[in-house]
Amino acid sequence: MSDPLRSPVSKERPQTGALGSDPARPRSSLRTAVVWEVLQEALERRVKGSGRESLDVLDAGGGSGNFAVPLARLGHRVTVVDPSPNALFALERRAAETDVADRVRGVQGDAGGLFDVVERGAYDAVLCHGVLEYVDDPADGVRNVVAALREDGVLSLLAAGLGGAVLARALAGHFTEARQALTDPAGRWGEGDPVPRRFTADQLTDLVEGAGLAVGAVHGVRIFADLVPGVLVDTEPGALEALLRLEEAAAELAAFHAVATQLHVLAETRPS
Repeated sequence: MSDPLRSPVSKERPQTGALGSDPARPRSSLRTAVVWEVLQEALERRVKGSGRESLDVLDAGGGSGNFAVPLARLGHRVTVVDPSPNALFALERRAAETDVADRVRGVQGDAGGLFDVVERGAYDAVLCHGVLEYVDDPADGVRNVVAALREDGVLSLLAAGLGGAVLARALAGHFTEARQALTDPAGRWGEGDPVPRRFTADQLTDLVEGAGLAVGAVHGVRIFADLVPGVLVDTEPGALEALLRLEEAAAELAAFHAVATQLHVLAETRPS
């Protein structure tokens, strides 16, 4: 997803190209910039508050390390749990290529059996990105990742948004599918829908609060990026940066959460 190089305490913005990890694919930066910015600021606060130079991070379902490797490059120790051996192999190779193999550990597992492979209460931060759509019980999945946090931990939760799918199907002229997604309990537009489940912002915050965390912020992700024709972003001077700024400006506005392709929740453990 991203490959930023900023230090944990730097106040400079990450490079836009680095956010996408591949300057030949500039649109990819739009899909992760908001999440990365929010996550990095949260980890910076944890670093300053703890007095430590680095944190222990768990990336549940982290795959090939789109977030894990950039976090390791910032000095954090990252454990990735993923059910795919191929993804973990790619993670190992990517970590080695970027000289962070000593700070990245990949283990095979899933959210349901998380504590078969990692310790409870051992992490300063947990990432749960693109996982809840696929687990049998989202509430149980959230409870598991929350149980991996230390008392002063932070959770970064990213999941598919219902409204974005409805809007995309409607704009593509698939009105029946749009209505199906809107009325389906899982937010699916039909049998060919590759996403098993989608969420509203209220559903995600209820899951997080039900697991005992305090929601700090909710962000809409890919509000405009998936709707804007690629030719405008790739050929118009300054368009990528302007669209990125627009995404960031709209991310925290509740009015746009209803049309975001993804929803991001940042939450913290409650004071005991």
